[in-house]
Amino acid sequence: MDFDIELRFQRLKKFLEHQEGEGMDIQAILFLIGVNELGIGYKNYTKNEKTDLFHIAICTLLEPYGYYEFEGRDADQWPHFKLLKKLPSLNDKEQQHLLKEAVLDYFIDNGYYDEAHSND
Repeated sequence: MDFDIELRFQRLKKFLEHQEGEGMDIQAILFLIGVNELGIGYKNYTKNEKTDLFHIAICTLLEPYGYYEFEGRDADQWPHFKLLKKLPSLNDKEQQHLLKEAVLDYFIDNGYYDEAHSND
């Protein structure tokens, strides 16, 4: 695991907890990204909708890496993605590293988080 990515991710997590409240683990952050990408705000999502939100987040995060491509939105405005290439076989640590790196990129690239001005 790249120590730099872990350190940067912990700073982002702290920033998000200041904004959203305690308990911002990777699952909560993926949910937040999914809700953001859906674009309709918070509501009481069904279990299936929550699963779909996680899928939206994963596809969004891995799109810049060339794994997915945004295809468009359905009649209910839910985004859909096409798998471009098979995900590599990663162990749990490698998956966590990739997700954390992609989450950092997402928040920085979209202007939601500025590492230069984050407080330790």
